[in-house]
Amino acid sequence: MTHCRFSTDVYAKRVDSAVHAAADAGLAGLIVTPGYDLRYLVGSNAQTFERLTALVLPSDGDPTVVLPRLELASLRDSALTDLGVAVRDWVDGEDPYRIVADAVGGAGVPTAVTDSMPALHLLPLADVLGRVPVLATDVLRRLRMIKDAAEVEALRKAGAAIDRVHARVPEFLGPGRTEAEVAADIAEAIVTEGHSEVAFIIVGSGPNGADPHHESSDRELRAGDVVVVDIGGAYGPGYHSDCTRTYCLGEPAAEIAERYAVLQRAQRAAVDAVKPGVTAEDVDAAARDVLAAEGLAEAFVHRTGHGIGLSVHEEPYIVAGNSLRLEEGMAFSVEPGIYFPGQWGARIEDIVIVGTAGAIPLNDQPHDLGVIPVRPR
Repeated sequence: MTHCRFSTDVYAKRVDSAVHAAADAGLAGLIVTPGYDLRYLVGSNAQTFERLTALVLPSDGDPTVVLPRLELASLRDSALTDLGVAVRDWVDGEDPYRIVADAVGGAGVPTAVTDSMPALHLLPLADVLGRVPVLATDVLRRLRMIKDAAEVEALRKAGAAIDRVHARVPEFLGPGRTEAEVAADIAEAIVTEGHSEVAFIIVGSGPNGADPHHESSDRELRAGDVVVVDIGGAYGPGYHSDCTRTYCLGEPAAEIAERYAVLQRAQRAAVDAVKPGVTAEDVDAAARDVLAAEGLAEAFVHRTGHGIGLSVHEEPYIVAGNSLRLEEGMAFSVEPGIYFPGQWGARIEDIVIVGTAGAIPLNDQPHDLGVIPVRPR
């Protein structure tokens, strides 16, 4: 478990909110094993091992962390000690699942576990509890979707850092360079510009740009290529950036320029649609309708966006069929794309926060197709 970078008050409020949400749901409490939920609640980067580590949040009782004695030293730099959470360590030969069950209490009342709990721990815990726990997803979903001020600031800094990287991308692009070479330069820039680590890098040139989840390859960039660059990393206390811009090596053909202009309008329409009270599917439809009107509906093959925070992909998902109403403080991507298999693809992506009056974009790099001058050989 590593030291958190938010104040103790931030984590104390989150734990208190989680406990109240569990009580309101009629649960005995929450059992949170290592993963994004644990990191959200107490700032811990603990990992899952064969020995059980769990934060137990009873609806009526004191929070307790249950962990192997050999992991005790890692508590020194964690938020758990600052929060005053009781520690119950165990040694090989003891039954940690019984310890957890005793700590959560509430015999006969359902208990919720985080969705990242591995079966290795879930099954023996269910045996001790006498029932299969329910998922804590519904309890924690809203807490994690509505970003607090500390989270918004972390996402702002992450967005500014990835903008600085995109500002440098044109210097990495040129005929004869491979996608992998470009990706290596971008990886170095992501860290140089302030991220703690690289989360992902997509450099899709020419026909590879028509694969939304292409990563990078040994394909050499060529004059005339359209290049999709989708990049992100973890920043500060683990909050992520995620931004896509599309570039062209040389002046684009007329059809490419025309279709890209439609994509720009679609992305702008989706951003403009963001405001408290509208549904996630409304935002998706705003982008999709613009593309459909120009005959490009079939070229848009994925959802319009995903939530972001400690995880690159989390709720809310901006997709058809999601009737969730947006609330102030939600953070997600707006990233329509168009893809033409065997030819080229393009995507424009910004992270936005839902503000009182509408979307607050966290990325400010130009949305135009970035034309990279190509010198004649």
